[in-house]
Amino acid sequence: MEHIKPKSLRDRAEETKSKIQELLDISCSGHDEEVIKAIEQTIIDALLSERERCAVVAFKHCCEEDRDMAHKVAEDIKRVRTALVTNLESMR
Repeated sequence: MEHIKPKSLRDRAEETKSKIQELLDISCSGHDEEVIKAIEQTIIDALLSERERCAVVAFKHCCEEDRDMAHKVAEDIKRVRTALVTNLESMR
């Protein structure tokens, strides 16, 4: 079986930029990097927002005994999210 390299956010942003250009029959010549960064940031924001929404839903539906643990996990997730965003921004 062939090993397929997973796509990075950057790869996905570049593909999206190309698809948009093709659909609109336009060129972003000279602005490719800005468009790619905007798409990349939108993907990051959407992922973080959905993660937060899912955490809130899970927290609201858990047992009283588990709420303490859920709160601790949520705090850990927030710390990891901050580190992730920092690392992703430094990769640009």
